[in-house]
Amino acid sequence: MYNYKNLSDPELVDLARKGDHIAFTQIYDRYWSVLYLHAKKMLHDEEEAKDIIQNLFYNLLQAIPTLNFQISLSAYLYRSVRNMVLDAIRHQQTAARYLESFNQTLQENHLITDDSVRERELERLIENEIKRLPKKMREVFLLSRKEHLSHKQISDRLGITEHTIKSQIGNAIKILRMKINVVLIVILYGYFF
Repeated sequence: MYNYKNLSDPELVDLARKGDHIAFTQIYDRYWSVLYLHAKKMLHDEEEAKDIIQNLFYNLLQAIPTLNFQISLSAYLYRSVRNMVLDAIRHQQTAARYLESFNQTLQENHLITDDSVRERELERLIENEIKRLPKKMREVFLLSRKEHLSHKQISDRLGITEHTIKSQIGNAIKILRMKINVVLIVILYGYFF
């Protein structure tokens, strides 16, 4: 029977390779605390550090039968912890970048969607207000703004004077501007507040 606490690292590794679980437990007990502190110092996260050390020892248990240490066990363990911590940090940074990119995309799409919704809503409101104009005023306004006819062309088509057409279009614009300004204030108030 061995006094495991007095065995050197190479002796413990040799026994652990042969399936001696007590030898592996001794390696674990000997290095867990210092490796944990090393990982915690690098990560500033106790739980993440614990996870890394647990994974390190799990991987070591799986690989120890075939590992050929070119360096000492302690150097191997420290290097492994450092590499695992750096991988964790890279993963966190990648995840943070992804999350930031995702949030930015959501915000941009939200703004685009909000702008599109507001634009469609404004178009719908303008169309509704045009429909509410008096019939002749609406007809003159639509010929001018939608069909892009001149006052003369509208006059010839409807048989009314150009002065009446100019007056009808001016009145239509005043009515629409007044009603749409109220709507714009409501929309902009909702956008900024």
